[in-house]
Amino acid sequence: MTKSRRRAEDRLESDLKSLPKLPRTELQKRWVELYETPCPTQISRRILTRALAYRMQEQAFGGLDALTFRRLARAERDLAAGRPVASPVPKIKPGTRLLREWNGKVHEVIVLERGVRYRDQTWPSLSAVAREITGTRWSGPRFFGLVKGASA
Repeated sequence: MTKSRRRAEDRLESDLKSLPKLPRTELQKRWVELYETPCPTQISRRILTRALAYRMQEQAFGGLDALTFRRLARAERDLAAGRPVASPVPKIKPGTRLLREWNGKVHEVIVLERGVRYRDQTWPSLSAVAREITGTRWSGPRFFGLVKGASA
């Protein structure tokens, strides 16, 4: 780690620790600086402090990844439409065996650290295997019965 990077991290740490001690007017001023919008009037001090801390870290280290943004956008659409928010596909531990019967034949997949094993071949995803088995596009987790609405 470079000296300048270390100094920046030390400065951030110091700034984060000082937030709870700042008067509300100073927190509101920091909001305007960091978010470039007026500070919400009805925001609690606790939420204000946390939002500022998040924004400071976001600027120092980067924000959310694209996948997280997509999940949040989907949750927003679901809530706006009155639908329950869909949870992300559960993580499956490597070594887990998944079985699926399709057209009278049982298909076995073994989950790896990266990808899955099917017919002595490594595949990038369950969806790729489901496509191989059925000949059409499928959600792999849905095909193997890992999410609600599965027809497995």
